Amino acid sequence: MNSTTGTWLLGDLPVRRVGLGAMRLPGRVAFDNSSVSDRDRSIRVLRRAVDLGVNHIDTAAFYFSARRSANELIGAALAPYPDDLVIATKVGPRRDRAGDWATWARPDELRGDVEENLRQLGRDRLDVVNMRVNEVSSPHIAEYVGELARLRDAGLIRHIGVSGVDAAALAAARKEAPIVCVQNPFGLGRTRPGDAELLRTCTAEGIAFVPFFAIAGGAGHEGAEGNPATAALAEIAAAHGASPAQIRLAWTLHQGPNVLAIPGTGDPDHVDQNVAAGTIRLTPQEVRALGTVTG
Repeated sequence: MNSTTGTWLLGDLPVRRVGLGAMRLPGRVAFDNSSVSDRDRSIRVLRRAVDLGVNHIDTAAFYFSARRSANELIGAALAPYPDDLVIATKVGPRRDRAGDWATWARPDELRGDVEENLRQLGRDRLDVVNMRVNEVSSPHIAEYVGELARLRDAGLIRHIGVSGVDAAALAAARKEAPIVCVQNPFGLGRTRPGDAELLRTCTAEGIAFVPFFAIAGGAGHEGAEGNPATAALAEIAAAHGASPAQIRLAWTLHQGPNVLAIPGTGDPDHVDQNVAAGTIRLTPQEVRALGTVTG
């Protein structure tokens, strides 16, 4: 099997296949306002990633803790931004100032959310905006994507992606605007019904598939530490001189050339490990064996 290194296009923007998720930069525990990160350490994570060639960062205005904002950290660490850096953000979910989840954004509120991301990042246009949907908003995805298309036409957005979708929602979204990526939870032990077929559709259509929880798997927001290695995973990791987390990431990248991983971390050392995972070559037999991992 070919190396998992390389690039893919987000619209017309070439990005390397191992990126960085910014969710854990504001605090060690995602979406917990009492968990505040060390600012200098988070900035080191961002700068280390770019130094290693990462040029795809995933963020959101609702990634914040009591004293840290992911978007603000990105601007502080990396502005003026490298010409090839692609920053993808997302809209839909909202948190109030206390950090509690608020009502999902309505279509007519998306402009305010896009402008908030622009302000926090210090940009005139967002490279990619992913419309995250839930069970309530998914049936109305056409209205949401239609509004993002108007913001694209106004020059505030370059490309549109969708997140948390099934095949029907993706089809409805594509009727409103070109969709450059699908961002869904996907990893060993965490594949939703229909997502394997959705990934195949994205591959055939040239759409990037951007999995989150690629390392955490079923542990979700708990992260890799909440997901112990199975015997099969540990055996394959040992054979490659890698950690189980690296093998989880490598397996995800092996699912297709259009798969773009965005592992999140607040640890500079983990950035090195995640980037190195992109060079791991799994055999077809190992890929099949790992596909049986359920946790």
